[in-house]
This record gives sequence, C-alpha cells and structure tokens, in this order.
Amino acid sequence: MPKYVIERDIPGAGKLTPAELNGISQQSCSVLHGMGPQIQWVQSYVTDDKIYCVYIAPDEASVREHAAKGGFPANSVAQVRTVIDPTTAEA
Repeated sequence: MPKYVIERDIPGAGKLTPAELNGISQQSCSVLHGMGPQIQWVQSYVTDDKIYCVYIAPDEASVREHAAKGGFPANSVAQVRTVIDPTTAEA
C-alpha cells in the first residue's frame, strides 16, 4: 500500500496546546474510522506553522478525501517512493 507525506499549512501549529492537538487527533481518527481500514495515519510532525503527516492509503484521492471530511488543509500530498536512512550509506 502506498505511503504519503502530507504538508498542512497551519499558522501557529507549534503553539497549539496539548488539548488542541488532542482534539485535532480525535477528529482525524473519527474520520479515518468512518472511511475504513484502507487509510491509516502513521504519525505527524508539528513545526511552527505546518504539520507534516505520514499516511498509508490506496491513493492520493483518499488522502485528500480525509482532509476534506476532517476540515484539515492538505496543501501538498506526495507519494513516498523509497525510504533512506544512515544505513543506506552502508550498502
């Protein structure tokens, strides 16, 4: 199943409170539950003004549908083609 990185422009994201992040997470999970098991949220990275999310989904349209249903921006959706890390240099 393809993996996607979603860039969400959310000004002030880094200043969101734990309660606000909890609410956003609950909203996301609720939408995902309604969409079925074919789309999964792996994790997200919160920066000052953006949230970068990693999802497993059958296609980009599913990722964008989740964003629309949840009321989240999906400013950029990119399919991950491969993953590298420091061990890649050892090959």
